Amino acid sequence: MSSPLPQPEELASRIKAWGRELGFQKLGITDTDLADHEAHLERWLAEGHHGEMEWMARHGTRRSRPAELVPGTVRVITARMDYLPAGEDEIFGLLEQPETGFVSRYALGRDYHKVLRRRLQSLATRIEQDVGAFGYRVFVDSAPVLEKALAEKAGLGWIGKHSNVLDRGAGSWFFLGEIYTDLPLPLDEPATNHCGECRRCIDVCPTGAIVAPYQVDARRCISYLTIELHGAIPEDLRPQMGNRIYGCDDCQAVCPWNRFAVPTGEDDFAPRNGLEAPELRALFAWEEDEFLRRTEGSPIRRIGHQRWLRNIAVALGNAPPSPETRAALQARATHPSELVREHVAWALARQEALDPSSGMSPQ
Repeated sequence: MSSPLPQPEELASRIKAWGRELGFQKLGITDTDLADHEAHLERWLAEGHHGEMEWMARHGTRRSRPAELVPGTVRVITARMDYLPAGEDEIFGLLEQPETGFVSRYALGRDYHKVLRRRLQSLATRIEQDVGAFGYRVFVDSAPVLEKALAEKAGLGWIGKHSNVLDRGAGSWFFLGEIYTDLPLPLDEPATNHCGECRRCIDVCPTGAIVAPYQVDARRCISYLTIELHGAIPEDLRPQMGNRIYGCDDCQAVCPWNRFAVPTGEDDFAPRNGLEAPELRALFAWEEDEFLRRTEGSPIRRIGHQRWLRNIAVALGNAPPSPETRAALQARATHPSELVREHVAWALARQEALDPSSGMSPQ
């Protein structure tokens, strides 16, 4: 005789306990009503703030209506996994070392998509062992999902003025993943906003991408420019990028709530290949095979070698003028990629303009 199914409240409690056993720091459960967030998304798209990320518009309401994406969905289980490596919180110190490349802290270790997806699938399997077959689908930044809105409704944190999710006891250095399900689980209380009058994230943004509280124009965001943008980086934004070659963490690093962030205990998120403080000229010398080898299992690989060189060329252009930096750039001046050649030419011109002995003024 089979054992009786647990009551929804008991099942929700078990799910959260299993999630913690699997390495998630917090789990929450919400329904699928995202009407307010849908309206915000539609305004954001109408203003063109998504830039080249046309898929944000292409999926229509499937992003904000979970049951349209996965029919039968009535609840979403949202899970949080912290990723800040130990000793990697001195963001601004690294930004003051212009010959060193800055990589967003989330990308220093193993690709989070793989880590979280595997753990969420294990959680779904554990639920199935307890209740039998049920409808579900696992997501980790892999489909049209309003993950931040779902996290806020599930009580994992509120969406801050920089558009990242913030938790009062953990800051914002965490990944999110979801399980869409047909299980009628009890709901958690939504998180409340605690940004107050603070605007540090708005004021610190190097390119002014946070155009208003809770409004980010991706076209100006360094994370977008270095990761999502496929073509040339707008020239007027290049000087503001400094030595940021993959992503940007300024708005998180300056946030007062991140003083409560706890370093991750996940070995998968530990820095690899010395990318926590790499020397720019050494990175620029990587040929494609070395790039692919060094970024195996890393989210950085997705941008490809050409955009990697594009980003580093900009950082080298912003570095203090030196014969060594100019020589490194000259070595790529005839690169087969027009994209790379154009950014190298800009960097060489900026090196000359930054050199006091040249008599030129930096642009």
